[in-house]
Amino acid sequence: MTTTLPERVSADATPSGTSAAKPLHGDAQPRGRAWLVYAFTAIPMLALVAAVPMAWGWGLSWLDVGLAVAFYVVSILGVTVGFHRYFTHRAFRAGRGLRNGLAIAGSLAMQGDVITWVADHRRHHAFADKEGDPHSPWLHGTTPAGLAKGFFHAHLGWLFDRTTTNAERFAPDLLADRDLIRIGRLFPVWTAVTLLAPALIGGVATLSWWGALTAFFWAGLVRVAVLHHVTWSINSICHMIGDRPWTAPGKATNVWPLAILSMGESWHNLHHADPTCARHGVAPGQIDISARVIRLFEKLGWVDRVRWPTTARLARLAARSDRDAPRLPVGG
Repeated sequence: MTTTLPERVSADATPSGTSAAKPLHGDAQPRGRAWLVYAFTAIPMLALVAAVPMAWGWGLSWLDVGLAVAFYVVSILGVTVGFHRYFTHRAFRAGRGLRNGLAIAGSLAMQGDVITWVADHRRHHAFADKEGDPHSPWLHGTTPAGLAKGFFHAHLGWLFDRTTTNAERFAPDLLADRDLIRIGRLFPVWTAVTLLAPALIGGVATLSWWGALTAFFWAGLVRVAVLHHVTWSINSICHMIGDRPWTAPGKATNVWPLAILSMGESWHNLHHADPTCARHGVAPGQIDISARVIRLFEKLGWVDRVRWPTTARLARLAARSDRDAPRLPVGG
């Protein structure tokens, strides 16, 4: 199915599903929640540092690798297909079962509940790389010190800001969904599941506490740390360096080395040019695993009204001249 995409959102526009009349910020984060953000950020990062000497010597099995890959794929697709392309931008329509499943899968990434995540990201698009953007790397100047500060802020520093995005302004449609409210309130449960389920599987499979411990370390902590830094890199690296073949609000770029690990999210320039598009990597060779998953869902009849790119739409977005513009495929 190919549908015509709506006109792109300008840099100052408020995304669909938001209310510009309401204030930008919500209530300040409770201090306890702020400390949880520190813990969720620091502990997996420390585990990642410790992973290197462990990998060289002992404590890593093929079971650990398999569990880490499986939980990584499920949780990051929950973010890219679910939190991002579906809940934030409505790139397709899904039924209740898949919708709730995507919300739970995205919650397993330990990046916050679905409503908070969506509100933050819609705000990011409304103020891309301007004042009001929660994680732009360009708000601290262009000196070496300013760029370093901006990179840190965009990558993870913004997570420690106690001001929150006002979900009533940016995600009123999600606040009206009782299922999503319940799933969001259960975020601590999904956090426990994403960390402890690998340990349970590892322990049962090996019939040992050691198997449970190594699975918890590799498929729990280390997997979350890698996933965090890959997705955070979209906010930082993909707004600082890379190619910009499309006209788009802000400074979003394409960074090809991140394409596979990010499931296609690092084709970030087209996404900012046309946020509702279900496919971000549209040129030949631009691997977009998330788009392929959406295409599979469409073929299975689980989703419809998918906003695939069209040749005419891409031609209108192209920043290059007709002579230099690449030949681009139609559809997903």
